[in-house]
Amino acid sequence: MFRALNLCEELRNRNIPFMIFTNHEDSSMSILKQRGLPFEVVNLGPENNDWQQSLIRKHGIALWIDDRLDTVLDHAGQVKSCGIPLVTFDDRGSGAVLADLNVAALSFDETELLHGRRVRRGARYLVLNPEIAVYKRIRTSQNSIVVSMGGSDTYGVTIKVMKLLKSARRDATVIIGPAFQHVKELEEVMDDGFIVKRAVPSLMEEFSHHDLAITGGGITPFEANAAGLPCVVIANEDFEIQVGLGIARLGGAMFAGHHTAIQARLLSEPLPIEVMSTSALQQIDLNGAARVVDEIEALI
Repeated sequence: MFRALNLCEELRNRNIPFMIFTNHEDSSMSILKQRGLPFEVVNLGPENNDWQQSLIRKHGIALWIDDRLDTVLDHAGQVKSCGIPLVTFDDRGSGAVLADLNVAALSFDETELLHGRRVRRGARYLVLNPEIAVYKRIRTSQNSIVVSMGGSDTYGVTIKVMKLLKSARRDATVIIGPAFQHVKELEEVMDDGFIVKRAVPSLMEEFSHHDLAITGGGITPFEANAAGLPCVVIANEDFEIQVGLGIARLGGAMFAGHHTAIQARLLSEPLPIEVMSTSALQQIDLNGAARVVDEIEALI
């Protein structure tokens, strides 16, 4: 959802008209209304098999962008049957073979076979929040730590990290999302060394106050790095292992492994914060959305 919003901002900056199709989800629709973005609610039920074609005709669509993770062949075929280009993001579904452009910014395994007529892989194509530009700065010390393990933190990794920090006698600000389900365990490990914040209005603004972030292996560490904030990355899911290894190779992060076997020393030992911060700013920029839209415009 938020990647789509960031992409739409770049489209709007170039005066390229667009329409967002979403399922009926209250929080998503509320955000779209607040931002004044054009959208239409789509019934994705099994009885509505040709919704793509009817919407393409209705809106005179010249190019279709899917950010639905793994598209299926039938869906991609419905779009392509209308004779327009198809763009997908991080697509490893059966429909990716029909994509004219597959943007896989979080793919760091060069041996991984990604389908699509044209594939763009790596951090150069990250579609990041332009708000980050306001908060860019070099970090030089490791005085303040922030922990953010995602909106729901399915496996309770926040609790594991807090216990490790507590053993290392390190304080931290802990950010939990609206869907966080481990409140009881969090209360049990809490002490005066932790400040807990729930669903902060702007994660980037909160990050701007800190010197090191402990995060999962999704988009968050790249957003942090783009602002010069070094990270220790812990994989919540198996696929995040390659992401953690990939961002570590760029120099702005350390990979502490899968959440089932966290390398505790990275949470207790001093890290080369200034070196990591400098590398982060050099390697992760905010031009990914522009690069993606350049590719999209070339298809139209």
